[in-house]
Amino acid sequence: MGRLLFFSFVSIFSFLATFSEVVIPQHHVTALPLSTDSRWIVDENGQRVKLACVNWVSHLEVVVAEGLSKQPMDAISKRILSMGFNCVRLTWPVFLVTNDTLGSLTVRQSFQIHGLLESISGIQANNPSIIDLSLLDVYQVFITLMLNVGGLVRLQATVQQYQFSLRDICFMFPKPNTALSLLYTSQTLTKHNPIVFQAVVSSLGDNNVMVILDNHISKPGWCCSNSDGNGFFGDQYFDPDVWITGLTRMASMFKGVPNVVAMSLRNELRGPKQNVNDWYRYMQKGAEAVHSANPDVIVILSGLNYDKDLSFLRNRPVSLTFSGKIVFEAHWYGFTDGEAWKNGNSNQVCGRVVDNMMRMSGFLLDQGWPLFVSEFGVDQRGTNVNDNRFLGCFLGVAAELDFDWALWTLVGSYYLRQGVVGMNEYYGVLDSNWREARNPTFLQQISALQSPFRGPGLSEANPHKVIFHPSTGLCVLRKSMLEPLRLGPCTKSEAWNYTPQKILSVKGTYFCLQTDDLAKPAKLGITCTDSNTKWETISDSKMHLSSKASNGTTVCLDVDSNNTLVANTCKCLSKDNTCDPENQWFKLVNSTRSSTMK
Repeated sequence: MGRLLFFSFVSIFSFLATFSEVVIPQHHVTALPLSTDSRWIVDENGQRVKLACVNWVSHLEVVVAEGLSKQPMDAISKRILSMGFNCVRLTWPVFLVTNDTLGSLTVRQSFQIHGLLESISGIQANNPSIIDLSLLDVYQVFITLMLNVGGLVRLQATVQQYQFSLRDICFMFPKPNTALSLLYTSQTLTKHNPIVFQAVVSSLGDNNVMVILDNHISKPGWCCSNSDGNGFFGDQYFDPDVWITGLTRMASMFKGVPNVVAMSLRNELRGPKQNVNDWYRYMQKGAEAVHSANPDVIVILSGLNYDKDLSFLRNRPVSLTFSGKIVFEAHWYGFTDGEAWKNGNSNQVCGRVVDNMMRMSGFLLDQGWPLFVSEFGVDQRGTNVNDNRFLGCFLGVAAELDFDWALWTLVGSYYLRQGVVGMNEYYGVLDSNWREARNPTFLQQISALQSPFRGPGLSEANPHKVIFHPSTGLCVLRKSMLEPLRLGPCTKSEAWNYTPQKILSVKGTYFCLQTDDLAKPAKLGITCTDSNTKWETISDSKMHLSSKASNGTTVCLDVDSNNTLVANTCKCLSKDNTCDPENQWFKLVNSTRSSTMK
């Protein structure tokens, strides 16, 4: 195992240590460990836990979590929390734990090898406590500091082995908490001083972050291509036995760390050697190895063809010795389908792409398996037409299916990527300085999806529909029966009933959604038998809500510049590839969460 292993995860676990100072945007404290209940991920009490994650890259050449030359760890952690994410998918390369040459480096040495002197200066300025640490030696200590009282024995054994003082541990935190500062003495942590362990662990307190350890690649570097030697079992750098060893070591290292809730076996299997039989052979071995080493974690299995294809599971399920811990993952980007979104009609492309996704991976939800879309993302600048059109479709499906997901990526810029120093990451949710959100509008769009709409234990309200508007991330609200309907936060959404007669009525009332004349606000009324009260989902995307105006004209629900619902001429239904229909896209989403849920 290599000393550099510690640092790939130090950023995540450092921010866990500061959680007691941050308001966490969660509805309840998750009771860990996690398991599965049919298609849902649930906590120890059987309550649904929705993974709303962001990817944090630490698998590139320097094998250091990105961004630590730009901002202090605690600043990054607070930003993650303020953006509403409840977990991090943290990437790591196999060689990190299996290559002793790589593992013998310190943080400074790793940057020096790649000529990244400016990054060294940045880390010295923002995170000086870690630049010269002997990484593996302190790794176990740091991880154990994240434990509650149950981890005292392990902390004791680790510190005894490496003879770390409390001063050493304090240096691991850019902003030590009060208890650590108070305990800063010349004492050495040993088995003879267990009270110190209790004080350290108690000061950190319970926290509520979740971490998914994602084996992204074998040899550190950018991922992925068909010819990079990391794609499939038997490739140049992808020895199945070494991979199993790496998984086992990582799983063992995190055994007993409750907030490490899952391990993803491998990112984006691909290349000319990929085949179904070897997938079953090795992925099942990998799953068994992880579960044997760490029975608490969920095991996440990826598919073939860059994690787009899990179709082979339809008629041939995995065969494992354990249950209640398996999740499947898929990736979905706009560029997954080339430039189809830019060159085609958005409604038709959306319908076709969604149908294909359901055939390739989405069917698993119907079979009772959780599906984790562990990568999706868009150009955060908002100038990529292909991505912009894809996003509205994706968000509609994500709300409807209510699956777990992870955004690519947190990263605003890289130390070194594909030979380029300081490369800007336009898919990154943070700006290049890792200080601010690159696109606050995007965060609004995904905010409603950061909480579950339904699932085990989520029964604040009777089953109903919410009318979700993907383009804004908002839902349809009413202030009174007389005022126009408007878009607003989905936490305050109206509960709707959609009848077999295509009537959208406010649940528990006699009022239904009506249209009047073209370009006029949609309204509520009590006469719910006329044609202007019947709403059908039309177009291939199934996201246009269509009715009849008082003069018999076909209209679609739309939103004006004030976020007021209006009835307008239906647009972009087919063929035309020059217009964008997203303003008229609405999704009727099944929900059991209360409109007062915070």
